[in-house]
Amino acid sequence: MRPLFLSLLLLLTAPSYAQTTQQWRDSLSVLNRLIEQQPHSTDIRLRKAAVNIQLGQWDYATDEYSRVLQIDADNLAALYYRAFTYTHQRQYALARADYEHFLRLSPLHLEARLGLATVNEKMGRAREALDGYNQLVEMFPDSALCYAARAAFETSQQQYDVALYDWDAAISRQPSNADYVVTKADLLLRLGRPADARATLEKALRQGVPRGVLREWFDKCRAAQATR
Repeated sequence: MRPLFLSLLLLLTAPSYAQTTQQWRDSLSVLNRLIEQQPHSTDIRLRKAAVNIQLGQWDYATDEYSRVLQIDADNLAALYYRAFTYTHQRQYALARADYEHFLRLSPLHLEARLGLATVNEKMGRAREALDGYNQLVEMFPDSALCYAARAAFETSQQQYDVALYDWDAAISRQPSNADYVVTKADLLLRLGRPADARATLEKALRQGVPRGVLREWFDKCRAAQATR
């Protein structure tokens, strides 16, 4: 299953310039003909659904994943990506059910656990979302992404002290990630701590983040300090 996941991820995350809309449509025509010849091929249907997503055909993609699941009720790729399409369509309860089904079959899948926590957050299930983010950090303690996800949730809940702790944890695991750095700096600025925000940026410079990436935030720090 992992090679199929990787191929689908490559298809879904390929740069937009890799294929034109017409080329995607041509690929879809080829896949439709293949499905006519091999209607029970889950691999071909999964590839078709991925092309549907590239074309913004979310309903068709969801329907295709559902057809795969009619053939193979425990197909991990179909469960994972149908949850993804349901989330895009804001059908959060359905996405949640697919993520839960997936995790019963593959409990150590980081992305699915993150997807479930995110869906719980979008549904207003704050306690379950927090439990999910805590589980992610416990299960994947070396993952900067898990700490960053929990930090973003804590910020949304106005739990700023623990959010700053988690941003530090994320940055320590991935010090070159400029997004993490500027998000922490932005939070410090919102808390009225421009000196600490600037110190965060300076530390990132020493760890190799290019100054040009941080220039806007240095300017914001200077402006905030000038008004104090």
